[in-house]
Amino acid sequence: MRILLPDHIIENARSGDIGYEDALGLLDANPFDLFSLANDIRYDAVGDTVSYVVNRNIYLTNHCIGTCGFCAFKQSKGYVLSREEVLREVKLADDAGAAEVCVQGGYNPDLTLDYYLDIFEAIRSEYPGMNIHGLSPMEVSYSAARAGVPVEEALTLLKESGLGTLTGTSAEILVDRVRNIICPDKVSTAEWTSIITTAHGVGLRTNSTIMFGHVESIRERLEHIFLIRDIQKQTGGFTEFIPMPFMPYNNRIGESMMERGQYMTGGIEDIRLLALARIILNTHIDNIQAPWVKLGKKLAQVALFSGANDLGGTLMEDHITTASGGSNGEYTPAGELEWIIRESGRIPKRRNAVYEECR
Repeated sequence: MRILLPDHIIENARSGDIGYEDALGLLDANPFDLFSLANDIRYDAVGDTVSYVVNRNIYLTNHCIGTCGFCAFKQSKGYVLSREEVLREVKLADDAGAAEVCVQGGYNPDLTLDYYLDIFEAIRSEYPGMNIHGLSPMEVSYSAARAGVPVEEALTLLKESGLGTLTGTSAEILVDRVRNIICPDKVSTAEWTSIITTAHGVGLRTNSTIMFGHVESIRERLEHIFLIRDIQKQTGGFTEFIPMPFMPYNNRIGESMMERGQYMTGGIEDIRLLALARIILNTHIDNIQAPWVKLGKKLAQVALFSGANDLGGTLMEDHITTASGGSNGEYTPAGELEWIIRESGRIPKRRNAVYEECR
């Protein structure tokens, strides 16, 4: 039986006032009705422009002392990039016309706050036009604690050294029941929220993310998105929301799932969550990303008709997704992303980290 969307839910969705129970009720609706509503709201918010960013991932280390059950990237013994090695990576990004480098690390005792400050200052000095999008709230918390300084001071120092935008990763699912299972060593929901709001307070904007499709419930997914909305109402510091389906291969959580006959989320489930995010976050966060490296390029096109208005980055080496069994590649050139957008009947826009158009 087809369950139609009630008029009051549609009105609340369009005004940006949808509540938790109404959002939960949308899960029972015909998915294509849900996608259509999200698409209409997307058009009202951002029109027919679809953005992307030319960027490059730089992995400072592959060694981490964390115990996250979903990670397939870390090694017990690995490398730490020197300043010169990082600058070579940035040069490759600059030569390719990148607007930003995404600098990622881990919980590694060798990655001190001074190490980050030195790296960022070097990048800013040699490539002043390159945005540094880097670190997670957990990495900031870890390096600040080891340096013996408050998180706010660490964030201020990082910003002064050249960090342009902080990532909204290490969020996973912002419900402590889930975090205690999949990443017990990471910051709690309250700590993550505090670090993010502090970052926004010192002038560092961030994206926001969710990694779904493992041990969490549907209600916990919604709790996460509503928490993101609450933070945005308070700070206005989020640039975008990125729904990322969990990759179950080569990691402990995924192996446990597959032993029970549970695999990756399906395409409809992925797009349903993206559509719900557009509806819940309407008037609060304008940009909803369809990450092609997680969804695949064809499903990412479908997402453009279900609430998404951004395809993410060219990436240039997404080793984390491929380590977890992602099969969609780790680099898509700007020309191909623009073709995907035009083939969808949309208008491409090359952007920077804060969604300003760049050439």
